[in-house]
Amino acid sequence: MSTINKEDFLIELGTEELPPKALKSLSEAFTQGIISGLEKAQITFTGYESFAAPRRLALLIKGLDTAQPDQKFERKGPAVKAAYDAEGNPSKAALGFARSNGVNFEDLEQEETPKGAWLVYRSVKQGEATKELLPEIITQSLNNLPIPKRMRWGASRTEFVRPVHWLLMLQGNSVIDCEVLGLKAGNTTRGHRFHANQEITINTPADYAQILHEQGKVIANFDTRREIIREQVEQVATTINGHSVIDPDLLDEVTALNEWPVALSGRFDDEFLSVPSEALISSMKGHQKYFHVENSEGKLLPHFITVANIESSEPRHVVEGNEKVIRPRLADAKFFYDTDRKQTQDDRREKLKPIVFQAQLGSVFAKTERIARLSSYISQTEGGDAKLAERAGQLCKSDLVSEMVLEFPELQGIMGQYYADNDGESPEVSKTLYEQYMPRFAGDQLPSTLIGCAVAIADKVDTITGIFGINQLPTGSKDPFALRRASIGVLRIIVEKKLNLDLEALIDQAIQGYQKQGVSLPALDNLNTTVVNYMLERFDAAYQEEGIAIEIINSVKALRPTRPLDFDLRIKAVTRFNAMDEADALASANKRVSNILAKAGDIVIPDTLDETLLTEAAEIELAKVVFNKKQEIAPALSEGRYALAMESLAALKEPVDMFFDQVLVNAEEEAIRLNRYALLKQLRSLFLHVADISLLQKS
Repeated sequence: MSTINKEDFLIELGTEELPPKALKSLSEAFTQGIISGLEKAQITFTGYESFAAPRRLALLIKGLDTAQPDQKFERKGPAVKAAYDAEGNPSKAALGFARSNGVNFEDLEQEETPKGAWLVYRSVKQGEATKELLPEIITQSLNNLPIPKRMRWGASRTEFVRPVHWLLMLQGNSVIDCEVLGLKAGNTTRGHRFHANQEITINTPADYAQILHEQGKVIANFDTRREIIREQVEQVATTINGHSVIDPDLLDEVTALNEWPVALSGRFDDEFLSVPSEALISSMKGHQKYFHVENSEGKLLPHFITVANIESSEPRHVVEGNEKVIRPRLADAKFFYDTDRKQTQDDRREKLKPIVFQAQLGSVFAKTERIARLSSYISQTEGGDAKLAERAGQLCKSDLVSEMVLEFPELQGIMGQYYADNDGESPEVSKTLYEQYMPRFAGDQLPSTLIGCAVAIADKVDTITGIFGINQLPTGSKDPFALRRASIGVLRIIVEKKLNLDLEALIDQAIQGYQKQGVSLPALDNLNTTVVNYMLERFDAAYQEEGIAIEIINSVKALRPTRPLDFDLRIKAVTRFNAMDEADALASANKRVSNILAKAGDIVIPDTLDETLLTEAAEIELAKVVFNKKQEIAPALSEGRYALAMESLAALKEPVDMFFDQVLVNAEEEAIRLNRYALLKQLRSLFLHVADISLLQKS
């Protein structure tokens, strides 16, 4: 049997500087790959700690088993009655079974089962030593890392995201004798490229982080280094009477760029503050990986905080170097801004004509024309200023050809607002040029004005309609035009801003926009229905995330209300109704009614009741209650107060139960039978004003 002890294990792969934006994901995948490999091999451990720095990926596994557990092995052979020939000697089948297991016939055992006795071979497979399995586990983990494009270096045919230089693999105090990525494993790491550019011996895995910190000037733990940087940046900001703005993604990137971080503050000329702060921040973050600083009022200060990967004896030289680098960057931003303001947004519109939105759907200029038309319609429908909405739609993409946005694409919309203000456009128009892209992501804020909502909806609906119109529907893995996000954005704006817009009317207007430009939409037949159904389906996931049962969603979808706000009101009403005691009984009754009417086939059921044919007390009572409820809920339905209507209809439970208990629906006399069908038809129609509650039936 294998003797299993527990020892710590350490692996470190030393490389050239790894891609900073990918370091965190590479480390997580490297760790998970090894952990999964160990678990698959049934090798246990007590814990682990990941390390990731610019020039290394490492993993410390604590209390790792030194071997796999022994595995009991059992293999079933032929039946005992088939194991012997007529002379009582082992049969060919039995001998073959023994031979296939590498043993003699006498080594086989018998097992009694309800179906008879069988030959069985039992053995114990000794577990392999962990050190023999680790090289392959690590190799598989490295092969499975999320690396879009691997590289080669020198004469080697080894491939990795960056050239590899050293490999440390220690189990307990012993080096694991193996090669990975062409590197022979050892027990040495390397320190900071500038502070401690030398080999450092690691004798015990648990001492790795401390030795690397003390002797190598490297903080190997990513999270520890990240927190140190955060604290340093915040502390430095207080020394210049400011507040540092720490973007999480930038913090991760800076953490991935530094092994021994030292935060320092620098300054830039006040003249650059005349440039929109968003442009300055984009330049500092995007090009230089600086953190910007604001005052107590949230205004940008002429300072920045950089994180150096070196502890300089003359930090002022490091600061001066960064100040020299940032000045031309900010000067470029100022030049772009000054140059752009020499043209109006109207002037720039002409430059949109040669820019293709989509090959079959025309130019970006043509898109702005369609957006303007649809925005005007939306604003007018909601009682807003159609002229301002049209103007905002015309200008909404002009900043895409500005020098500033060409350099910093993330500023689209932001610069549009600044340039529209500079041109003297209406404040509402200017603000809309920024808000048109809202919501940019899940949970993002929505446009604050009706015109902003109109242009945001128009832009998204135009894209959805056009892309569907040329048969480029999104698939499970591909959605290049982000149609799912656009659809969810439209629904959110309409519902949360309480706009009474109809998706069918919007899609129809969008189609007309393409047709007026002579754009051919090959999928025009049923295009409106296809697009509306796709958009309404986006409700499913959103409501389920809120904990709303799929039965409730389906009960409303069955009626296919195409006004998102109306759809939402129905969902809320049915959710409240479904929590009532009467809900299940009424859902069952509606299901029963639905089945009865369906079985009636092609029979023409009257729309009105013949009261003279009502003979049973229960049907007379139900007819009376149905008539009264129809009058009672009519005002609520017309005002969209569906919850109130459903609460009122809950009172139908008792008369409906009495009707089915005491009345034979399928009476022999045809006139009476049809009259009762008519009563049930009226009953069902009361609920169908809100939802098909027969779909709520729980049992």
